[in-house]
Amino acid sequence: METRSRSFAKALSWRVTGSVDTMIISLIITGSIKLAAAIGFTEVVTKSVLYYLHERAWLRVPYGRGVPAAPVDKN
Repeated sequence: METRSRSFAKALSWRVTGSVDTMIISLIITGSIKLAAAIGFTEVVTKSVLYYLHERAWLRVPYGRGVPAAPVDKN
């Protein structure tokens, strides 16, 4: 089972990656470093929260999970 701190760390690392991508695209489109940074940093906050909530919600969904194997008696 995933801990809350692990879900948070995954959300944060993914958002940094995604936001750098967004800032580069925004810079190319707008030509403004200031505007690209503002868009990217806003996105880090909003999408990190959404990703964390999404991860936590999926932990409650049993779809696609296998049934744990019963312990094997070695006697």
